[in-house]
Amino acid sequence: MSDRSAAVSRETAETDIDLTLVVDGDGDSEVDTGVGFFDHMLASFAKHGLFDLTVHCDGDLEIDDHHTVEDVAIVLGEAFAEALGDKRGIVRYADRQVPLDEAVAGVVVDISGRPYFAFDGDFSQPSVGEFTSHMAEHFAMSLAMNAGLTLHCEVDGDNAHHEVEALFKALARALDDATRVDERRSGTPSTKGEL
Repeated sequence: MSDRSAAVSRETAETDIDLTLVVDGDGDSEVDTGVGFFDHMLASFAKHGLFDLTVHCDGDLEIDDHHTVEDVAIVLGEAFAEALGDKRGIVRYADRQVPLDEAVAGVVVDISGRPYFAFDGDFSQPSVGEFTSHMAEHFAMSLAMNAGLTLHCEVDGDNAHHEVEALFKALARALDDATRVDERRSGTPSTKGEL
């Protein structure tokens, strides 16, 4: 298997981000975005997806967390797209549900090259620490648009911490499944011949 990794940087007037991703990793992470709960979610994403991930983001947190969360998702999506290359031999599709106490999240993904995002559910509290709860949905959408994913997500529960965490874990598990290489496949998993 080739080295499926990427290093992506992005600097705007709102954020300055350096990110590295190893798809076939061990779940190791080093994350510093300035938003504690978001750091926890990214570390959980790496751990449960077995992705090695480093993220360093200096964002305009004096305004709010929006630009930081959105831009990290953009860069992470770009990193997945770069690391997967022509997507030769990948499983492509995955469907995962993850519970966390009373909460449950579901993710269905197609690494299709055709960005599409759908979300069903609400978060029970408006924020978790300094993280605005609805930014979890926006993170997933921005990731999908920049990684070229068809992504359907849903959450249900009574506690926003659990709902958001279950979503990040389900997203990680689904992406781990979908990005795996199936040794039976010699080419790109599409009748079109490319994704």
